Amino acid sequence: MKKYNEKLFCVVTLTEERALAEARQADAEIKAGRYKGILHGIPYGAKDLLAAKGYPTTWGSPIYKNQMIEQDAAVVRRLREAGAVLAAKLSVGEFAWGDVWFGGITRNPWNLNQGSSGFSAGSASAVAAGLLPFAIGTETLGSIVSPATVCGTTGLRPTYGRVSRDGCMALSWSMDKIGPIARTVEDCAVVFNAIYGPDGKDQHVRNFPFNYDGTQGIKGLRIGYVKADFERNYPFKQQDSLALAKMREIGMELIPMELPTLPVRELSMIISCEGGAAFDELTRTNMDDQMVRQVKNAWPNVFRAGRFIPAVEYIQANRIRTLLIEEMAKKLQNIDVYVAPSWAGSNLTLTNLTGHPSVVVPNGFRNGTPVSITFTGKLYGEGVLLQVAKTYQDATDFRKKHPSL
Repeated sequence: MKKYNEKLFCVVTLTEERALAEARQADAEIKAGRYKGILHGIPYGAKDLLAAKGYPTTWGSPIYKNQMIEQDAAVVRRLREAGAVLAAKLSVGEFAWGDVWFGGITRNPWNLNQGSSGFSAGSASAVAAGLLPFAIGTETLGSIVSPATVCGTTGLRPTYGRVSRDGCMALSWSMDKIGPIARTVEDCAVVFNAIYGPDGKDQHVRNFPFNYDGTQGIKGLRIGYVKADFERNYPFKQQDSLALAKMREIGMELIPMELPTLPVRELSMIISCEGGAAFDELTRTNMDDQMVRQVKNAWPNVFRAGRFIPAVEYIQANRIRTLLIEEMAKKLQNIDVYVAPSWAGSNLTLTNLTGHPSVVVPNGFRNGTPVSITFTGKLYGEGVLLQVAKTYQDATDFRKKHPSL
């Protein structure tokens, strides 16, 4: 990380002292026969929205460059209990937007002239470059899917209310989610198994089991695909067409399906309202003038504009959102998992609003940069979702390719 951060700008803070102490402890425990499981002694990084005791939690902004939150976030605490070793706080687009933070633009290891697409910028960049075996990201509207796509990693965005957000920056209380970014689907399953479930602090987290068996394959599962989205013209069409052909080749009988047609793009203003509330003090005190990005379409103006959205409209948007969730339940009555383009159609915005889990896996390259395809499951259905995504991933070799740097 010390060597390649000079090129990638993916690390905000190396937690070196803590990492070496946790590594020594893991060595001693394993030597004494107290093996905690697959993650024991494995290093990782956390997106710098998550607090780690003894280190700054900057949220990617110069405003909070020296902010000390003297606790471990729930996810960091659970990974420590599983024996994992926190090696770094990784870069985040300021307040979880973009790949621009106070240290610069986080780079894509496949093309250093490109950013890493943002949000969980450092998490995807570090894993893609092989600096860490896995990292923790967050998503409100594409923050795991987007950087995982361009960096060629695998990302799991869990169901809303699956992983505690205690100790994590809030952007949108009704949409924020935490999940792993790794090289493979199975690695994501291992990490998710350590971090999911209630902790008594985040009251949105529900107590549902996680039943995953990577050996079960797809037998007996009904797998859908969003036919209309795959048939339109969009940048990843060639790679997605080959991916669908591979799925059929390995025995997936893809069932055509449609997504609800409610106005999901317009509902994204919910983030503007909730984000404006979360950072209201910055707006009212003009501290937002210190933020890195000051272009027209950036957080300072979004937070200001959020104050001009009438309460009636925010409530109406959430009423439509409820209808959207109900419609999705109907669409998935006879479907276990479905596949959709990562960056075409409404699936990304829609499922972030409804809270459905998604796994994004690499499925090729376009102009030398990785692209991806997205699998989406039922609410709290991460086990089956990961099982299907793994079956496809195991039939390809994209996960084995590495950038040259």
